[in-house]
Amino acid sequence: MLPFRDTLHTWAENADESLTRLRSRLGLLHPLQLVPYRSYGTPERLYVKGRLLTDRGINEPVDDDSRWRNLLNMYRRFDSNEIAGAQISIRPTDGTTHPILTDEEGYFTLNLAPQSLPVPVDFLWYPVEVALQQAPPPLPTPHGLHANAMVLIPPPDAEYGVISDLDDTVIETSATNLLRMARTVLLRNARSRLPFKGVAEFYRQLQLGRNGKRNNPFFYVSSSPWNLYDLLDDFLELNGIPPGPLLLRDASLKRQTAAASSHHAHKLHEIENLLLTYPLLPFILIGDSGQEDANIYREVVRRHPGRILAIYIRDVNRADRAALVEQVREDLQGDKVELLLVQDTVQAAEHAAATGLILHEAIPAVEQEKAKDEVEE
Repeated sequence: MLPFRDTLHTWAENADESLTRLRSRLGLLHPLQLVPYRSYGTPERLYVKGRLLTDRGINEPVDDDSRWRNLLNMYRRFDSNEIAGAQISIRPTDGTTHPILTDEEGYFTLNLAPQSLPVPVDFLWYPVEVALQQAPPPLPTPHGLHANAMVLIPPPDAEYGVISDLDDTVIETSATNLLRMARTVLLRNARSRLPFKGVAEFYRQLQLGRNGKRNNPFFYVSSSPWNLYDLLDDFLELNGIPPGPLLLRDASLKRQTAAASSHHAHKLHEIENLLLTYPLLPFILIGDSGQEDANIYREVVRRHPGRILAIYIRDVNRADRAALVEQVREDLQGDKVELLLVQDTVQAAEHAAATGLILHEAIPAVEQEKAKDEVEE
């Protein structure tokens, strides 16, 4: 890390901590809020992650939220007060308790080996209780502050997993146009941001697979910061898109080393962890041509031969980007992995049906939702 960046980070952290303590002494600090993140694991090991913040006062999104309200909520997401040094207890249902301290950014992360697993809440999801035991002085410790962290554990009979990008793959962001991207990200909420046409039904069909059990797990890997977690999680739920762990990136200055800040490095690292965690599970990779997804996915194929069933790259309608994806497609022919540059989700669904990933009967449902989305746009 550059000395200047290190110094700047230290100054910012000290100033933020001093301000938080001052607000607490003056009675101006907002209530504390535990924010558990969806994560993933296996029957032998659970990965639990979350953050302790002050309540940012962000209400549930509604259709008629003004642009000013959305902009204010976005400001609040990034102007959060992180609580460092708080004592957190993580309690799986096996009766054990695992203490951990929040770090300087308010995060807590723990890998634990449960002695037994609970019955899943929604087939794939297991709850793990997270509770605040002690806030750092002089902050008061609210009584009974706890939440459930939901951990995804794929069942043994899952056919495959799906690793998907979010921006310009699931949700319209216009990342290749800075002005349009800023307008979309800053001025829209989870209800007013638009999914790509037909993507929800296509993803539901991939989750269903061919065995009809709806047990194929989804994982979303994005370079968006953790500050946007609530917005992205709400977006998936509101649009009926299969929930999954959101593997986002920290925006802290200290954590932004050259490798950690790289879009390529972050996504490759998260995907690598997933393939190592589930060594027997094959995967489908979905992204877009706007950034580096094709190159990242080519590297994944080379590092993990035989693990990738198909790659779908949504075309962002830029000739230079399409040419790069075409080169990757040709490179992967020798690896016997098919990469498709698709114009829409129907084209991807047709290929998935032809290769036995979903049922042929699923295609009309994707077509109907695409048409419905076009009408509602």
